[in-house]
Amino acid sequence: MAVNIQPIDDRVLVKQVEEEEEKVGSIYIPDTAKERPQMGEIIAIGTDEDIKELFKIGDKVVYAKYGGTEIKYKGEEYIILQRSDILAKVTE
Repeated sequence: MAVNIQPIDDRVLVKQVEEEEEKVGSIYIPDTAKERPQMGEIIAIGTDEDIKELFKIGDKVVYAKYGGTEIKYKGEEYIILQRSDILAKVTE
């Protein structure tokens, strides 16, 4: 997936991972009641050499609940995170 957004310095561009639709009994939980996602996949990496050593495109990361800046680009939702907002890298 090619995106024409290049983060700078110690930032990364992350595509948020959508969680499964939540259902309690036969009632669906509306989107407005759901918590903001805290996991995503790195789509682009900033220019800082340290961040390039830590992460690569395709890595899944866990980030701070209220960290980063949410943006919409061509109908898709992304978040730009600073290195300090990233809490962990998910390895499988």
